[in-house]
Amino acid sequence: MARPFRFGVNLLTLESAEAWREKCRRAEQLGYDVLLVPDHLGNPAPFPALATAAEVTERPRLGTFVLNAGLWNPALLAREVATCDALTGGRLELGLGAGYVKAEHDSAGLPFGSPRERVGHLVHTVAELERLLADAEHRPRPVQAPRPPLLLGGNGDRLLRLAARHAEIAAFTGAVQAPGKPEGTLQLISPEALEERVRAFRSFAAEAAEPGAAGSAGAAGGDTAELNYLIQMVGPTGDRRAKVRELAAYAPDLTEDQLLEHPALLLGDAKEMAAQLRAHRERYGFSYFTVLEHNMDAFAPVIEQLHGS
Repeated sequence: MARPFRFGVNLLTLESAEAWREKCRRAEQLGYDVLLVPDHLGNPAPFPALATAAEVTERPRLGTFVLNAGLWNPALLAREVATCDALTGGRLELGLGAGYVKAEHDSAGLPFGSPRERVGHLVHTVAELERLLADAEHRPRPVQAPRPPLLLGGNGDRLLRLAARHAEIAAFTGAVQAPGKPEGTLQLISPEALEERVRAFRSFAAEAAEPGAAGSAGAAGGDTAELNYLIQMVGPTGDRRAKVRELAAYAPDLTEDQLLEHPALLLGDAKEMAAQLRAHRERYGFSYFTVLEHNMDAFAPVIEQLHGS
């Protein structure tokens, strides 16, 4: 059976305390299952924003999407995670990534490092979080045991292998560093390449499930892990192909047909968008979709179409 859909919204702006609370209430009313906060300089600090969201909502889960591991010391992060899980009543989902924006590291006075070094720090962070949060003597204690569900996001083999061994949720970026562009400038990979990345993840998960393989006791594994994808654009339109032509310059390596079937773009009316998400779940296994804050209202009719399916 197909995994039921879940829908998250990545909340990016903080105008005032009351505006933030109202936005979180509205997201819950619109049917979102997860309220998310990213980890970029210039955006709200994730953990206090999520704790505040918990105070004014009842149903949604609350998550980081995703923390930049390079900005965090693992021991301090374990304290933040445990505190936030307690303050949200055990509703926290912890999203982690290796980081990809060099300018943020420069602004923070922190080393950026090579992709290998960044993923290495993420590997270390995951191991330390699992060690610290599983320790019965660690204070504060998270509500969820042995730790909040872990989401790991990325595209490369090493990160997908890490997700297969440790994460309950694997988030696929579907993008790579754009050649010749500043660090942090991403470009979409093709739907076919994205499909290959999902196959690679499932292969790594099968390896992790073999007797004697190292991994987290909480990790779900390739066949049962929840697969996430971030939708970059929700575009209500009566002419999907005409809309894609407007966007072609942003993905010059992809054909119109590839853009039309790419999960990064959701185009059409609510029924057409719902059909696209069903197709993505069938093709890739994606059942947990995230949209950006500016698409929150436009995506709400799609949630209504897919509620309970």
